[in-house]
Amino acid sequence: MVNIFALDIGGTKIACGIYDENLNLIREWKVPTGKGLSEIEGAVLKSCRRACEEEEIAAVGISAAGNIKPDRRTIAFSTNIPCWIDYPLAEIIEGEFKVPVIVENDANAAGWAEFAHGSGKGSCNMVMVTLGTGMGGALVLNKELYRGSFGMAGEVGHLPMVSSGLPCGCGLFGCAEKYASGTALETLAKQAVRRDPAAGAKLLDMTGGDPEKITGSTVFAAAEAGDKLSMSIFQETGTWLGKTLAAISAVLDPDTYVLGGSAATPSSSLKPETPTLSSSRPLLSGLRRKSNLRNSAATRDL
Repeated sequence: MVNIFALDIGGTKIACGIYDENLNLIREWKVPTGKGLSEIEGAVLKSCRRACEEEEIAAVGISAAGNIKPDRRTIAFSTNIPCWIDYPLAEIIEGEFKVPVIVENDANAAGWAEFAHGSGKGSCNMVMVTLGTGMGGALVLNKELYRGSFGMAGEVGHLPMVSSGLPCGCGLFGCAEKYASGTALETLAKQAVRRDPAAGAKLLDMTGGDPEKITGSTVFAAAEAGDKLSMSIFQETGTWLGKTLAAISAVLDPDTYVLGGSAATPSSSLKPETPTLSSSRPLLSGLRRKSNLRNSAATRDL
C-alpha cells in the first residue's frame, strides 16, 4: 500500500496526517512548531520519524507559510518563521528518510486541493481566498496552479486597496488584508468600542471590560449571538472583501472564487458582502457573467 505523509507547518503548530493512496485519512496529530531553526527542524523530523514508524511512507508532502522556490524543495523566506532563509527542507528530510519530498506554499496547497477535490472542482479559472489572521490566496488559471515568475503570485491580501491606508506588515500601506481578515475584525471592533462603549457593551462583557482583549474570534462569537455592533463590523469587512474580489476580477476574470480560512465561516446571516465586478461597475453589468462564490470544502482544522 502506498501511504503519503502530509505536514502543514504554521507559525505555531504543525498539523500532520497520514493518507492512503486514495487520500483517505489514516491518522492525524499536531505538535507545536517551536522556535528557532533547530527546534523547528527537530519537530518536523520527529513527526516524519513517527509517521515512518507507524506506516510505510512512500512520499512526503509539505505545505508551509512562505515563499517557495520554483524547485518546490527550498523555502526562500517566511514571515511567519523568519529563520527560514534559503532553507533546503526537502533535502534535509530526504537525507534522513530516503523518500521523495515536495514543498508547497500553504495557500497554493489549499487552493489546488479545492480545485482538484473540493469546491473548485469543475472550474477552469479559480481563485481561492483564505481569510484568517491575514488574507492569502491561490490562483488556478486554465486548470493549472499559477505561481508567477518568482513564486509570489496569489498574494491577494497585499493588493493596495486604500491610498495612505493602514500600515501592513509587508511594508506597504492600505493592503486588502488590513480591511478584510480576522485582524481587520479585531481592529475595527477595538476602534468601535473606544468610540462608543455603550454600543460595544457585549464585546466588553466578553473581555472583562478590556477592549485590548477583543480578538477576531470574540467578534465572531458576539455576531453569532446577535450583537448588532459585531454584525455591522462583519458587514464592513465583507464590503472590503467584495471590493477585493472585484479588483481581482478586473484582472483575472475567474469563473469561481472559493473562500476558506477561520474568518470565512460565519453563519448565512453574516455572509460577507461580496459584489461582483459587474455589480460594482454598472457599465459592465450586461457584459460580464457573475463568478461562482463557494465556501471551502475544508470545514475543519486539525
